[in-house]
Amino acid sequence: MSRIGKKPVPIPSGVEVKVEGRNVCVKGPKGVLTQEVTGALKVEVDAAAKEVRVKRESDVRADRAKHGLYRALIANMVEGVTKGYAKSLEIQGVGYRVIKQGSNLQLFVGYNNKVPVMFEIPKGVEVACPTPTEINISGTDKQLVGQVAAAIRHIRPPDVYKGKGIRYKGEVVRKLPGKTVAATGSTA
Repeated sequence: MSRIGKKPVPIPSGVEVKVEGRNVCVKGPKGVLTQEVTGALKVEVDAAAKEVRVKRESDVRADRAKHGLYRALIANMVEGVTKGYAKSLEIQGVGYRVIKQGSNLQLFVGYNNKVPVMFEIPKGVEVACPTPTEINISGTDKQLVGQVAAAIRHIRPPDVYKGKGIRYKGEVVRKLPGKTVAATGSTA
């Protein structure tokens, strides 16, 4: 049996968890998240103990694999509607910058400074640019926050020779040495 799947998910105060058929709905102070549960899994809410349990009804390999997955997804939903999730990106490079305009990000990252790369911010995610070289992404859905951060980083990943590009805050990019010129000696 899955060690992660057996653990109950505690429900903090102010959070409401409902199970309607195959859907689990978590409502909290920061928003509402839903997740569909597939396979022979059953989600039970124990209101007296204030916890959610995921139970497996069969020992089929696919259901065993999903047992811990859905428990972790429900735990992430509970944490998302209470605390939320955040990722920070930083831009390094001469002339590289970002500007937020409405629901779009304009990224000037060296392709053509006259025409910036436009990135549309999806619903459910908040993006802030406190400085021209910082991007803060926050939201309730852990998967969506991570996906948006990865998509922005993919526009210009860090260069391994110069270190220019978009990277996660605190990410260490190992630089490779460039080509070296061989000594030209005469062998006469």
